[in-house]
Order: sequence, then C-alpha cells, then structure tokens
Amino acid sequence: MWQHEIVTQIPLLDAEGNLTEPGWSRKPCMLYDRQAVKAPAIRRKEWDYYLIANDRYALALTVSDNGYVGLDSISWMDLEGKTETTKTPLRPLPLGRTGLPYSSEAGVVAVSGKGYGITFYHIQRDGKPARQLVFTMEKFQDGETLEGSIVLTDEPRDSMNICTPFAEKGHFYCNRKINCMVAEGEVTLGAKSFSFSPEDSFALLDWGRGVWPAKCVWYWSSASGRLDGVPFGFNLGYGFGEAHTATENAIVYDGVIHKLSHVKFHIPGKPGREDWLAPWRFTDDAGRLELDFVPILDRSARIDVKAVRTDQHQVFGRFSGRLVLDDGTELKVENLTGFAEKVVNRW
Repeated sequence: MWQHEIVTQIPLLDAEGNLTEPGWSRKPCMLYDRQAVKAPAIRRKEWDYYLIANDRYALALTVSDNGYVGLDSISWMDLEGKTETTKTPLRPLPLGRTGLPYSSEAGVVAVSGKGYGITFYHIQRDGKPARQLVFTMEKFQDGETLEGSIVLTDEPRDSMNICTPFAEKGHFYCNRKINCMVAEGEVTLGAKSFSFSPEDSFALLDWGRGVWPAKCVWYWSSASGRLDGVPFGFNLGYGFGEAHTATENAIVYDGVIHKLSHVKFHIPGKPGREDWLAPWRFTDDAGRLELDFVPILDRSARIDVKAVRTDQHQVFGRFSGRLVLDDGTELKVENLTGFAEKVVNRW
C-alpha cells in the first residue's frame, strides 16, 4: 500500500478544523494548536503516556484531558510475579485546563490531586535532550506509597508520527510514538526499591491530541529493546479512523523507521470473548512481519462512569519471529518483551 509521507512542517488543521494533510512522518512535522480545534472543548482528547519496562517489571504513567474528564493513571506490573496494580484518579470537566503542551518536544506536563502527583519534564543530560518523569501516589498498593523518578535518554533519530482523519468533519487524531528510549531510575513501593538500568530498560512515549468519535476501538502493540546490540523496536496499530493514506505500523532499527503497511492481530477466541492469555499471532499484508506473542499478564481495566465507558486489555508478554527492513534485511526476534492491547471506548 502506498503511504503518504509528510516531510515538511505544516499546520495540523485548516480553518474548518480538519486535517490539512493526512499522512505520516519521521519527525513531528504536524503542528498542533488547540485554538485551531473547532469541536467543543468537551470533545477534545489529549494525553501523554509513558511506558518504562524491562524483562522483570514495567511502569506506565498517563496524564490525560478528555474534555469532560481527566484521567491520571499509574500502573505497576510485576512481570515475574504476574501481578499488576493500576490507580486512576478522575478529574471532572478539565476542558483543556490541564494545559498539556502543544508539542511533544517541549513544555511541562504536571497534575496533582489528593495523595498523588505526576510531572513530566524536558531536561538536559550530558548536553543532550532528555526527559524526566517524577511521580507519587499514596495508598497505591496494600496501603503503601508508590513513587519514583525516571530519566529517559537516547531518543532515536526517527519516531512514528501520524495524523489520521475520521469520517466525521472536524474529527482527527495526531499521534507521536517514540520507541527505544533508554530508561534509568528508581521506583519505591513502601520499603521495596526497584531499579531501571540503562543496560536493560527502555521507554515508550505515546503522545496524542485529537477529536474522536463517541465510540471507537483500537488495537495497539509496541516493544523496545536491543537486537544484536542495536536499538530495536516496533509500533503496530489499527482499528480506528481512515487509514487509506497511512498507517502507524513501523519497525525502528538503529534509530531509523522502516515503514510497514497494514497489520493484523490474531487474538485467540471470538470478538468480545477473547482468550487474552493464550498465544497470539501478528502478520502484515506484505510478508514483512510474522510474530508469535506469548502473554504473561493481562492488565485489564474497566471504567463506567456516566459519559465514560472504557474496556481495556493491555497484555504484556514476549514476541518472537521475523521482521524485514526496507532494504530486505531479515531480522530474527526472540523473547522480546512488549505488549499488545485492544481498547473499546465510549467517550
């Protein structure tokens, strides 16, 4: 499938609030401006999501402003013990007042409430751009406080950027996914301490801004690590919007994006009755991706509060198989830690 690549900076939206140029890019070329969105503030969706992981445990941090509700979430996954805890305080009617930055490359994200706080900074580390994630949440697990500070470095040259239209006028999704950032820091849960070391710990950013239909479903998968000593990862996704111009499917190898077309998640079971912890398969439409996925842990979450209903299954596990780069080079992957998810929203 031909996919339109955007190579110069452009305003994301036109005067009517529609995308000026649907497509994908290797850099954040699409310039988001909240004031250019024509939909009511209650319909805007904005979020920053970070996942930090190694083969033993994973941490997810979310700050979101979905117009009528803000969801600030911390998840801690013990991949060895196959347990997880997620806490998601809600903020009624933020309507954009969370003040999430227009850019994924600058600004501070900061929220706080009763017994918790989450802040994302842009900093310098050894003269190079880096990110620092600071967080605390009281009574997180068994009455104990979870807190920590993580620094992310070695951002790759390329990232997966895409602006996706929906059929409805004024609806769009602008998204940036950064794989393969190196993570370093400490997390404490009560008296226990957990280290993320740059030798084996990696981070992902999912930066999203948009206006979505009231009902939607998405499939998303991501993994980051090293392959033969080289930074390696992938981003796969589909299920929403009009993907005839571009998809978000990509391999990241040594900092460079290798673009894929359409992918398919083969989840065991039937839709609505999936067997989340049975082995999955992943394939693409050009014979460049064949992956087996052995689940370890299903981080499931359901929220049903009046206008908001979400059913999430983020399944962590190990990927093995083959992927093919743009030049035909075949990569063999074995037991790469990552996740795959299906999310159904009414929001």
